[in-house]
Amino acid sequence: MSSATDKQKRVWDRNASTYDRQIAFLERIWFAGGREWLGQRAHGRVLEVAIGTGLNLSHYGPDTTVTGIELSPEMLAIARRRAADLGHPAALREGDAEHLPFADASFDTVVCAFALCSIPDPRAAIAEMRRVLVPGGTLLLVDHIGSTWPPIHAGQWLLERITVPVAGEHFTRRQLPLVEAAGFEIVEDERGKAGSVERIHARKQIS
Repeated sequence: MSSATDKQKRVWDRNASTYDRQIAFLERIWFAGGREWLGQRAHGRVLEVAIGTGLNLSHYGPDTTVTGIELSPEMLAIARRRAADLGHPAALREGDAEHLPFADASFDTVVCAFALCSIPDPRAAIAEMRRVLVPGGTLLLVDHIGSTWPPIHAGQWLLERITVPVAGEHFTRRQLPLVEAAGFEIVEDERGKAGSVERIHARKQIS
C-alpha cells in the first residue's frame, strides 16, 4: 500500500462514525438522485468500489449480487451492519481500489460513488475497474467534479488548498477523460449542480 493510500485509510477510519451525518445535507441538496440513478442501471454481478458505509445498498435491485470493497475497516464495519439491517446479502471485504483482489472479467457492473475524488490514483483505479468487468460490462460513476461556472470552480480550487493536503479530497478532478482514455464507450454523461456533479454510464468494449 502506498503512503498516500495508507493516509486515506487513516482519514476514513477516523471519520467513519460521523460520515453519514456529515454527508446527509449534501445527499439531500447536492448529490440528490445519484444513488438511485446508480441502482437503476446496475445489473447482474455488481462490484461496488469504495463502498464506504454502504449508502448505495438499499438502491440495488433484486436481480443483483453485490460485492463491495472498502479501504477503511471502520467504514466497512458500518456497511456490514447496514447490509444486515436491510436484509441485503452482500460480500463485503477490505481492499484497495487501485489493486482490486478479483480475477479478470469477474463482474457485470462496477459502481463507484463519490470516491474517485479521494482515491490517490484514479487512473489506476479505473484501469482496475475495467480489468474486472466482463466484455460489454457496465461502469457507473457518480462524483463531484470541477464546476463549469468559474466562480464556483475558483472556490473549489481554493478549498482544495486545505482538503487535498489534509484529507486527500479533490474538488476539481474530472473522471470522464480518464474513463475515455481507459477505452470505455460512453453511454450516458450527465452534469448537474452548475456542472459540479457528474454521472457517467460507460461500457467496456468487446474486443
